[in-house]
Amino acid sequence: MNDLSSAPTPEEAPAPRQRKPDWIRVKAPVSKGYHETRRLMRDLGLNTVCEEAACPNIGECWEKKHATVMILGDVCTRACAFCNVKTGMPRLVDPMEPENVAVAAGKMGLEHIVITSVDRDDLPDGGASQFVKVIEALRRETPGTTIEILTPDFRGKMRPAIEAICEARPDVFNHNLETVPRLYPTIRPGARYYASLRLLEEVKSHDPTIFTKSGMMMGLGEQRLEVHQVMDDMRSADVDFITLGQYLQPTPKHAKVEEFVTPKAFNAFGAIARAKGFLQVASSPLTRSSYHAGDDFAQMKAAREERLAREAARAGNA
Repeated sequence: MNDLSSAPTPEEAPAPRQRKPDWIRVKAPVSKGYHETRRLMRDLGLNTVCEEAACPNIGECWEKKHATVMILGDVCTRACAFCNVKTGMPRLVDPMEPENVAVAAGKMGLEHIVITSVDRDDLPDGGASQFVKVIEALRRETPGTTIEILTPDFRGKMRPAIEAICEARPDVFNHNLETVPRLYPTIRPGARYYASLRLLEEVKSHDPTIFTKSGMMMGLGEQRLEVHQVMDDMRSADVDFITLGQYLQPTPKHAKVEEFVTPKAFNAFGAIARAKGFLQVASSPLTRSSYHAGDDFAQMKAAREERLAREAARAGNA
């Protein structure tokens, strides 16, 4: 007779892994371009959100020499329920990081680069000065590269952080709302929905010519009308670009996937977002903040120019 005394109870047993639907399965990264990008990041001592957040698009993007650089180290001072980045006490800021980012951009021949960071609540400015230094290094070393930043909320230091970064003139300022307000206490407990919304408003107030961008993860238990309300809130803050993508659980310790949203539903959300007036919309299961960012930026820039031309024509006919 087997001894079952040490067998896990149903409560202790690990939950069965959710089977991903066919529409979000991707191939493992094996290409030559992928390995060249990985080697360059290691040689320059740079971190990427592609790796740290276990992005499903890493194989496709790195094969094309596209990478989202994560500055200010690889340890975050917060512990969001959706994020796979390490949490703890970060190391000192690397003074060579801005130059190394610019070197990487030059070697990869980037026309568009995305710079993000961990949260650094331990720093007096939340890390804003490092964003400024990176932008300045890129402008100096690769002046033809357009720059997109994806920032934290700079909790308690928002206004001076935004002023400093906007003065450095990134082309796109991205800050993700991530989810609907109702889910913030469990999904994004270290942040506040309306503080993040206010950050996006402040960027436009400080410099209306900078494109603003924000995104949401779908499948965390949000309701359709709640998503529509977030879209309205973004438009009230004059956000230009919205991204909508499927949340994927990084490990069993993270928030579970409540729903795998279908491609048809993503298409419907995308149509609604376009009707609400966003200049650019990316809505699909595999959409991520920096996925196809360069192409999207070119389309968004063209859409703004077309809108301004229409407004000028209407004014001339008035």
